[in-house]
Amino acid sequence: MPQPKPAPQTGWGWYPDAMEIRTVRPGDLDRLIDIDGTIESTHYLHVDQLGQGTAAAWRIEERPLRERKMDRNPTADESLFLLKQIVTGVEEGMALLAEHDQLNVAILVARQEPEFGTMRLIDLRVDFEHRRQGVGSAMVYQVISEARSRELRAIAAETRTDNFPAARFLLKCGFDLTGLDSRRHTNHDLVKEAVTLFWYASLD
Repeated sequence: MPQPKPAPQTGWGWYPDAMEIRTVRPGDLDRLIDIDGTIESTHYLHVDQLGQGTAAAWRIEERPLRERKMDRNPTADESLFLLKQIVTGVEEGMALLAEHDQLNVAILVARQEPEFGTMRLIDLRVDFEHRRQGVGSAMVYQVISEARSRELRAIAAETRTDNFPAARFLLKCGFDLTGLDSRRHTNHDLVKEAVTLFWYASLD
């Protein structure tokens, strides 16, 4: 089982090339919507159900899309509300902002779930023009480090099967795919755009 990678040795709050990663402050809340979270993908994860009842099983495989997908992926209202709750101290969790040359580059929102002993990654978006530079990984590693210090057992996350880059990113960060919910977004049969995947990075 892959283990979460250690946090980069760059020091809390700083990333190479003048990239600063810090806690979101109340004054930041009105200017976070300019982060472009567009999803670009050429693949998706296809899900097939095998068997019925208690003998049911699912097979997940990577498949190419017929054409490149570009999805604006706007921030959900629920994520924005939770962000405000965490920043103002109403909810327990983490809210991180990455800046470069006074520009917002990335944001991460995670909620602590003491009843499960986990930190749940709610939203992570890196501006489209600043991807593949390691900032998303650096933010996740900071969450892992903080969760360890709080003696939590795991980092939890959810993705959808049509967001292949998110699945690939979580695998790279040491998360394991632990299950799925084929009815979270639809009452119909398996639809590739609707299946929710559950991920955990164990801290034991």
